[in-house]
Amino acid sequence: MTERENLNRITESIIGAAIEAHRALGPGLLESAYEACLTVSVYRRERGER
Repeated sequence: MTERENLNRITESIIGAAIEAHRALGPGLLESAYEACLTVSVYRRERGER
């Protein structure tokens, strides 16, 4: 896997996790709430848990 492919994979995972976090929490919360949910979501994706 090239460096570019690796960066694309990581970027795709982060964007997907951000969308997932926003769908789960909905709009209107503080940034810290989204950040906490995103952290858990990215961690789970990296472990393959979804």
